[in-house]
Amino acid sequence: MSDSSEKELERYVDGKLEVDHVEPAHQPGADGRKYSIGGRQYSTSGRRLSQWDAMVIAKEGGAEIDDEIELLEEELKANPIKHGLLNPKINVTPAHFTWLLVGFASMGGLLSGIDQSLISGANLYMPASLHLDTSQVSLVASGVPLGAIGGALLLGPINEAVGRRMAIIISLILYTVGAALEAGAISFGMMVAGRVILGLGVGLEGGTVPVYVAESVARKYRGNLVSLYQFNIALGEVFGYIVAAIFVNVPSGSWRYMLGSSLVFSTIMLVGMFFMPESPRFLMHKLKPLAAFDVWKRIRGTDLPENREEFFVMKHSLQEESINPSRRQRFVWLDFITVPRARRSIVYATIMIFLGQFTGINAIMYYMATLMTQAGFSSKQSVFMSLVGGGSLLLGTLPAIFYMERFGRRFWACAMLPGFFFGLILIGISYEVDIHNFSAVSGLYLTGLILYEGFFGSYACLTWVLPAEVYPTYLRSYGMESSDVTLFFCSWLVTYFFSDMQRAMTRIGLSLGFYGGIAVLGWFYQLLFMPETKNKTLEEIDILFGQPTAQLVRQNLGSVAETASDLAHFRLRKVFSPSKESELPEAHRDSVVGPVAKEVQG
Repeated sequence: MSDSSEKELERYVDGKLEVDHVEPAHQPGADGRKYSIGGRQYSTSGRRLSQWDAMVIAKEGGAEIDDEIELLEEELKANPIKHGLLNPKINVTPAHFTWLLVGFASMGGLLSGIDQSLISGANLYMPASLHLDTSQVSLVASGVPLGAIGGALLLGPINEAVGRRMAIIISLILYTVGAALEAGAISFGMMVAGRVILGLGVGLEGGTVPVYVAESVARKYRGNLVSLYQFNIALGEVFGYIVAAIFVNVPSGSWRYMLGSSLVFSTIMLVGMFFMPESPRFLMHKLKPLAAFDVWKRIRGTDLPENREEFFVMKHSLQEESINPSRRQRFVWLDFITVPRARRSIVYATIMIFLGQFTGINAIMYYMATLMTQAGFSSKQSVFMSLVGGGSLLLGTLPAIFYMERFGRRFWACAMLPGFFFGLILIGISYEVDIHNFSAVSGLYLTGLILYEGFFGSYACLTWVLPAEVYPTYLRSYGMESSDVTLFFCSWLVTYFFSDMQRAMTRIGLSLGFYGGIAVLGWFYQLLFMPETKNKTLEEIDILFGQPTAQLVRQNLGSVAETASDLAHFRLRKVFSPSKESELPEAHRDSVVGPVAKEVQG
């Protein structure tokens, strides 16, 4: 019979189930409390712990964590972190600091959205002013998407070299230089150069900001706060239309004021980011525990037990990564092929980004005025009615900001996707109604567009939330580089080939057959293969992706069967209640840290 204090802990290591028997050692030493795991003993002092061992300690209690935090406090007092011009310090409470950090970082989405709508207004006057032909106008318009692909390719090396904060600052400098070149352009070459440089900034910050936020904020707010980036993209598009409307009647050079106005927002964000700290996880990734602890105290604090526990597990988890042989390889990104846990994350993130782009959102946004004309609206009406789609996208992001973390990623994705698929059905039907029956055509089209944009606004937040949290820390820069390149390349593909695809497939064939078909396939993929990362720390997500795919599918099938049964019996309150957290290897269910613990009764 086992001692009642003994516990059995299960974990998956690259798909293999391992079981450890855990019990406090009977003779704690003077250097700290000791534990016995699988027959081996360790103490909390004087050595590095594995991620697994740190999670065991977090499960056992808080005394050891408190001891380590106190040691770090003493070391920080003895060796305070220096703050200077490039690393200023502001005295703000952790609760307020979180909002400042998220607010300034998420302004990157605002810059991206503003450019999309400003260039639309500028194109009314800029081509004639610079004497551009049709092909040159197309190249100017595609300069930012092409530059964004280049910026995304730079994301990994720049993030690893200078960190998340400085990568964002570099992206803002690129954006500011590009916007200034645009506003002052006197030739085609100068305009294209400005557009490409601006695109480099958009691509670099697009993958860095979500990671910076995800690595810095508390797990219970992570999904909501990363979603603010998508909200700011939509808000930026609305701001861009407003700015264009303000300057549209300026007698001379109105397009220069439109494009130059983005300098105001980029300058505000640039100044604000100089006062923001580096991500604590990146500092630990670079083996700077004291600097990481200093930042953690400022943005998260150490008063709450969960914050102390999370820092403790993070510290030892990233120290364990630092001695990973892969870290010393020249091509560390090869782990995405050779390491199952890393391979699962990049396949999952890539598929989710593909679903977010190949269901047609950017094509519909860029060609919205054209589509309105096809539905029977006049050219002038189409311009104003385009705001219906943009406004719906903006409003659609609000539920994700407030409720994604409550209901969970998996529930959110599976619930939102059918909503915008139904919108595509209405859009497709509107194309088949007699164009002379304008009220019916416009009613169906606008209803479908509002549903599509509204539900997609909530779904699109996952495009930034999921890639930012699923990669292991030592590969996160390279993983986000891959995700960023995939996003911008897919966006360019669906936009560039939209007219040809519509001509080949017909309007209903493209909207309902192609975009709708991919949405249906994506829904089944999510039901089977999408894990729930709700309320998990980034270190716990490592454990989540360490389990075999077959295990995840079995759990998801069980969840699907349960939901289907509830629907069949009209238990709707249960179906639409906040989702339960994933039943995956965990140290203890109350704080959701580490592997599953089972009491072994004697």
